[in-house]
Amino acid sequence: MGQGLLVFLDIVHSYSAGDEMVGLSLFDGSNDCYFHTGWVVEYQIDGFQFHSLSSMMYTHNGFASFTGDLEEYCNQYVDKDALMYLILANEILHALHPNIVTIAEDATYYPGLCEPTSQGGLGFDYYVNLSVPDMWLDFLENIPDHEWSMSKIVSTLVRNRQYADKMLVYAENHNQSISGGRSFAEILFGNVKEDPLSSEPTLFRGCSLHKMIRLITLTIGGHAYLNFMGNEFGHPKRVEFPMPNNNFSFSLANRCWDLLENEVHNHLFSFDKDMMKLGENERSLSRRLPNIHHVKDSAMVISYMRGPLLFIFNFHPTNSYEGYNVGVEEAGEYRIILNTDETKYGGQGLIEEGQYLQITINRRVDGLRNCLEVPLPSRTAQVGLQIKPDFKNMKPSISSNDLALQSIITGREYDEPGR
Repeated sequence: MGQGLLVFLDIVHSYSAGDEMVGLSLFDGSNDCYFHTGWVVEYQIDGFQFHSLSSMMYTHNGFASFTGDLEEYCNQYVDKDALMYLILANEILHALHPNIVTIAEDATYYPGLCEPTSQGGLGFDYYVNLSVPDMWLDFLENIPDHEWSMSKIVSTLVRNRQYADKMLVYAENHNQSISGGRSFAEILFGNVKEDPLSSEPTLFRGCSLHKMIRLITLTIGGHAYLNFMGNEFGHPKRVEFPMPNNNFSFSLANRCWDLLENEVHNHLFSFDKDMMKLGENERSLSRRLPNIHHVKDSAMVISYMRGPLLFIFNFHPTNSYEGYNVGVEEAGEYRIILNTDETKYGGQGLIEEGQYLQITINRRVDGLRNCLEVPLPSRTAQVGLQIKPDFKNMKPSISSNDLALQSIITGREYDEPGR
């Protein structure tokens, strides 16, 4: 680990097929071009992501409908040799390298995927919730903004809550950014350069949703978050390697870091950095799972608490709310510490500085004892931090009436100032 980064090697077992036409066997004429030994020691990687496990765990390669019935994971279509290999791989990796991290990408959510091998599990440290990027992609490509379901967003992001401490989420996975796919930025921003007159509303909508999608994905799910490089600042183009169908072109085989000089991408990058700081400074990922107490499909608002942090999202494309009520359990003050609508993030700055500090109202809302009335511009999100009074360093404020009362009790004379 260096500079706070973890490096994972993506393992795609289907690429190891002996068939030289579809796999990487003898890719360069040798048998060990992509299958070297000693990766962990030689390259100091921190872990492995086991890609597309469904294709090796089942003889039907995962192309079957799963209802969650336990029999589906124990029938004749389960490849027991593959399961034994995965158990041995995790056993050996964790025995030789105790700090290694293994991640399973399995769309079928095999029971015991992240349970210890000593308890009959496969031994992975984390599993990827593949439903999350699929949901966001479906929303962006197929569902009008005003028809987005808040209930579906929440249920998908907190799927398998009993295994949430092992869940890894990302807003968009790398498969959506390579081999002919489209990144979220490409979907959201479109070809704005070709139509500059109508580009401003498109860019504003794209930036707003890009920030909100990443913030809720990071903070409402499990304890791990993954990002494909370049997506944090809205890289507009996919990655495509040289191949026959593109005449072996290198034009898309890159990430364009110079895009950060562009105002839109710089705004998105600034927001992503502050979002990551929020996760680090407030330990949002390591805290207990959130209390999701407010999900309103009609208003398109979601609110939840995670530790002392209050998250509020207004996904409505047009409706803004001046004093929206959300419940909180503890009375006191809440200060906004992250606001997607700030101008430095490409927003409109509709929430004034004086509105960043909110004081609770003694009224039950969402089944909680107190509430806040907050400004909620459309397509914005905000994170509030509960401010705890520092009683240890607090200096008592003593009024003249208190001093007069004290003089009566002690018998000492008290002269009121100005008398």
